[in-house]
Amino acid sequence: MTNIEKLGAAAKNASYSLCSAGSDTKKQALAAISEALWENRETIKKANALDLEYGKEKGLPESILDRLTLNDTRIKDICQAVIDISRQNDPIGEVLEGSVRPNGLSIKKIRVPLGVVGAIYEARPNVTVDVAALCLKSGNTCLLRGGKEAINSNKETVRIMRSALKKSGLDENCICLVEDTTRESAQEVMKLNKYLSVLIPRGGKGLIKSVVENSTVPVIETGSGNCHVYVDEYADLDIAAKIIYNAKVSRVSVCNSIETILIHENVAKSALPVIKKQLDQKRVVIKGCQRTCEIIDARQATEEDYYTEYLDYILSCKIVKNIDEAIEHITKYSSGHSESIITQSYENSKKFTQTVDSACVYVNASTRFTDGGEFGMGAEVGISTQKLHARGPMGIKALTSVKFIIEGSGQIR
Repeated sequence: MTNIEKLGAAAKNASYSLCSAGSDTKKQALAAISEALWENRETIKKANALDLEYGKEKGLPESILDRLTLNDTRIKDICQAVIDISRQNDPIGEVLEGSVRPNGLSIKKIRVPLGVVGAIYEARPNVTVDVAALCLKSGNTCLLRGGKEAINSNKETVRIMRSALKKSGLDENCICLVEDTTRESAQEVMKLNKYLSVLIPRGGKGLIKSVVENSTVPVIETGSGNCHVYVDEYADLDIAAKIIYNAKVSRVSVCNSIETILIHENVAKSALPVIKKQLDQKRVVIKGCQRTCEIIDARQATEEDYYTEYLDYILSCKIVKNIDEAIEHITKYSSGHSESIITQSYENSKKFTQTVDSACVYVNASTRFTDGGEFGMGAEVGISTQKLHARGPMGIKALTSVKFIIEGSGQIR
């Protein structure tokens, strides 16, 4: 048995006791984890400094280094997210449906944990805590495999969380970390059918594609974020400029930031200068269609640009004839993550929300709200862009399945 198989087996064994742990026990364990992470923030920052040093030596872009950075503010936010998760209603044992059959059998459908949740992700050390906390609250154990860029941060946070679990009376193997960050270790995790109930990739398009194509463990695909904002002919242009600025530059390295804006031709000449003036504050490079380049100073966009998740201060732009062309563009190029329409037309907003087939569709709001914390879930395991089992920000309930409990009094068939 390899080391990774041993970790899978340990997580599987721990799942049997965790699934029956009471709500109070899990809540207390999460509180202990939050407290321990904050008390040990200096050691976390020291470990994180090693990762940042490595990242700079390897020439990682600023957007990735930003994702990787842990400071007091971010550690405090992580700790608060754990508390927020602990305060969520415990879904385990919830009766979803119930009936009594004519033969007297009583049938109930209840929520149960998935079992062992595997996660493969990249340079996001906060994901380590988010996934562990959500799994714990939903009665699942987890096997975590982060990227080499964050290995020191991940090792330290997992050490702290496992210690807190042990002090709370739970099996420390409820949270297991694969410390081997080679490609081979990721491939091995993808084949742990014997131990993992589901595998969730969280990262760039390449990572997600690799997991989806190579895993024999069932996968919940969390998509890359090629997100759009459509400025309708009935848009309030000041609101449009404000939303586009926020959706693009508030944090360019995250999947819910926008990569393309679509603008109705009737308002393009008045909207584009206003939008560009806002974006110029952060020196955002605009790659536009020919008509865009005729109105503002922009680079010529290519077909590939409209498919690209930049995760940088770059934004594609296209002028469209009407809402139908905007929807057609989104249908062709979107990754199915988050889209927004800016309009004062109820009819157009309704058409957009009904027709655009993405996990999250907004009206007059920034796509940056696509987040488990913003949706009241405390955090999320990922943003699912598929339709089977879970879609959108995945909170506690997305990490559950169902079980049928049938009670009888001697019935036979």
